[in-house]
This record gives sequence, C-alpha cells and structure tokens, in this order.
Amino acid sequence: MRNPWFAQAEPRDEAGVRLFCLPYAGGAASAYRTWRDLAPGHVRVHPLELPGRGARWGETPVSRMPLMTEMLADALAGHLERPYALFGHSMGGLIAFELARTLRARGLPQPAHLFVSGSAAPDLPRTRQPIHAAPDADVLEELRFLGGTPAELLDDPGLMELILPALRADFSLLETYQYHAQQPLTVPLTVFGGAADPLVASDQLHRWLRQTGAASRLVVLPGEHFFLHSAVTDVLATIADALAAAGPEPLPHARRDVA
Repeated sequence: MRNPWFAQAEPRDEAGVRLFCLPYAGGAASAYRTWRDLAPGHVRVHPLELPGRGARWGETPVSRMPLMTEMLADALAGHLERPYALFGHSMGGLIAFELARTLRARGLPQPAHLFVSGSAAPDLPRTRQPIHAAPDADVLEELRFLGGTPAELLDDPGLMELILPALRADFSLLETYQYHAQQPLTVPLTVFGGAADPLVASDQLHRWLRQTGAASRLVVLPGEHFFLHSAVTDVLATIADALAAAGPEPLPHARRDVA
C-alpha cells in the first residue's frame, strides 16, 4: 500500500542522502517537483505531502505543530536507516526544525544536516496579525501580500474554496506555534535567506544559528521570499556541497554571500 506522505516515491535502498522536503504555507509537495531531476546523484529528493493538499485533498489538514511533527515522525521512522537530511521553506523550515527535535526525543537517528529556508528563528514572536480565523477576503489579501500564489488561482473562487481549508490550517499551525527552549540540536545547520525578502530580515535569520551546537551558517541568495524557486540552482548547489561526504558528485559551488 502506497505511503501517502511520499508524493513521488518512497525511499529505496540506494546510496546517497535522503533529502526530505517540507512545503511552505499553502504549498504542496509539488513545490519540489523539479528537484529530483536537478539534484546530483548523491542527493535523493523526497518531497513530503502534508494532509489536505495534492493527492491528499480529502484528508483533514493539520493545524497544530505538535500533531504535525508526531505524524511526520511516524511516517519517516522506517526510513531513517540511511543518512538523511531535512529541508523546509518558510512554514516548512519551522516544521523541519521541530521534526528534528521530535525525532531526537524519540531516540531516532538525527539528520545529517538541517536546512531551513526563508523562515524567522523559532524563538522570535510573530509580527503579522493572525488570520487563520479571519474572513476569506482577508486570507486572500494575505496571500497576495506574501506572493508565490499565481494571480489566476487567487481570482478563481472555485479553486480557492478547495484550497482555503489547508491554508487556514497552515496559518493556524504558525500562529499557534509555541517555542519551548531545549538543548541545542547537534545537527549541522544551514539557514537560507533571500537578499530582498520583505518578510524575514537578516537578524531574524541569524538567531537560527544558536539552535545547534554543530557547525552552522547563513547563506543569503538573490530574491524575495520565494527565492526558493528563483534561485533553485544555488539552493541545490549549497545542499549538494553540504551533503558531499555521502556521495562523489557535488554540484559546482553556488554563487552566494555568507553572512
């Protein structure tokens, strides 16, 4: 029986590092649809499909972080026997961080690397007004502000009616999130930021670096909040470099500024 968490295919017993990718708010595993072809052979890309989107439209979206990470830990527990890494953008970055802590609490293998992209540090308070219970028009306005959602989708009432439940759940997950101080992770950490991101300032990214006792760095790439797409080659090059010890084929060095 097919595991619904894996949008493309479940991990196979093959060499390389498994890269489990988590989407941004309102996004789906399809955000990473090109990564498998773009990544080098030693990086095995596995986009994760959250309930309520993609092929899982009929399922109830998850609106609280603890439940999300427990469900993800259950889904991944049988696939951590080989080296793996976690990547998440925006909301996905926060989920990836809390998932690493959940896996540690269970005594399961820790990731070889944690990649957090376009996300403010978890111990910082949210600055935007909560909208998960706001009228539909306010939710759509927030999406327009954030960018990343095609205008034709926002202007299609029928499609938005289908998407809004998952969107509200995502905003609820973020807006009800409570950070609890713990011992820093022992996992290498790379934090990505967009040089022109209007949502996440540089100082909000720097604070991530205190969340691990292992090596950490901040990589600033050209682009706004969704630089994940516009700078995808550089994002994947940085990931490949970080995971090169697991395989012989790293991509050429990314063009990047390290702060």
